Amino acid sequence: MRRFLADRPTGEKVRGIGAGARLAMSPAPAAPHGGNLARHGVLRSRTCPAALVEAKVELFRGQRDQGDPPEPLESIEDIWTPAAHMATVGIFVLLLVVCLNYSRPVLLPVAAAMIIGTTLAPIVKAGTRHRISPWVTAIALGALLLAVAGTAVTLLSGPVSEWIAKAPDIGTTIKEKLYVFDRPLAALRELQDVLLPSPEKTVAVETSQLAIVTPVVAFVTPAVVEITLFFVTLVFFLATQMDFRRYVVSFFSSRDAKLRFIRIVNDIEDHLAAYVATVTVINFCLGVVVAFGAWFFGFPSPIILGLMAMVLNYIPYIGPACMTVILLGVGLVSFPSLGYALVPPAAFVGLVTLEGQFITPTILGRRLTLNPLLVLLAIAFWAWLWGPIGAFLAVPLTVVIMVTMARLFPPDESKLPG
Repeated sequence: MRRFLADRPTGEKVRGIGAGARLAMSPAPAAPHGGNLARHGVLRSRTCPAALVEAKVELFRGQRDQGDPPEPLESIEDIWTPAAHMATVGIFVLLLVVCLNYSRPVLLPVAAAMIIGTTLAPIVKAGTRHRISPWVTAIALGALLLAVAGTAVTLLSGPVSEWIAKAPDIGTTIKEKLYVFDRPLAALRELQDVLLPSPEKTVAVETSQLAIVTPVVAFVTPAVVEITLFFVTLVFFLATQMDFRRYVVSFFSSRDAKLRFIRIVNDIEDHLAAYVATVTVINFCLGVVVAFGAWFFGFPSPIILGLMAMVLNYIPYIGPACMTVILLGVGLVSFPSLGYALVPPAAFVGLVTLEGQFITPTILGRRLTLNPLLVLLAIAFWAWLWGPIGAFLAVPLTVVIMVTMARLFPPDESKLPG
């Protein structure tokens, strides 16, 4: 390279491009007549082969490099500005979580009513097309849901009361069946006594009847208020959903914003109605299969177990796990041996695995498929924030959030390397 730079004729230039220097030679000027022409021709014939080799090597190096190294930061504001934006978003999220937590008695029934109302909205629209008043359809749907809830409570109250009355005997039976775990449990109890010793002297305090009734009243009163608020909100939302939608659209100034809001609401309604309707049909079929299996294995109250399997399956992963524990407990009480009691829970696990991994994804299709990790985190978050009802609403709320984000921030079609 140094030889080439020393011997290059006048008119040749060396330029660096990218990370590797590439040589670009301009044509040499015309040599004068005479001996200078011969000398110039000899010089070009001697230097051009080396120059071409060096140029090809540097060109290959430049094409091999991925790009120029990143430029250094011009100022500290390049770091603090994104950090300030992230901090602002984080503070907003924390305040939103606190607001959702403290507003639970009001927001939970209202959110549940709006989710279920959005799911049932196509029925109200179909009735409107057949000249049926939205108020009539809304009241009929509210009464139907109330009747279904009352029937479920009536069916569950008898067996649950019976199981609660037999709780001591059931506990004794389960303890006898699980005798193989007596030694590990005793070791854990001894370890607990060593690490966390309990006080030797204990004083027994007799609880009054008023102390027992007070927590029940404290639980029932807010529950009745929330249930009433839920049904009233559901009926009003179903009857006035189109008026409410037009009222919200009027807050947007530009036409594009109004159209975007209408598209988001329509997509949420379509996706949510399709998801809830499909999952309801699948859960009903699952409940029928579980009830038939419980009758086949000789379980008491097979219809109740089928109904519980249907309801709990609305909570992915956690609901089937709870149902497996219930089947194991009932099996330990009903069957003579531990091995026979493990057969129904194992069959249920296989059935739920087939339903969750193959049947439901195939029916829902790719359009409504959610990330399993996202679903699990959503269930954990909403169950922690709003309790069991929040766990039931976790997946519908996730569908609403995902559809809204997809409309506001369309996914980039470009693919990353690798």
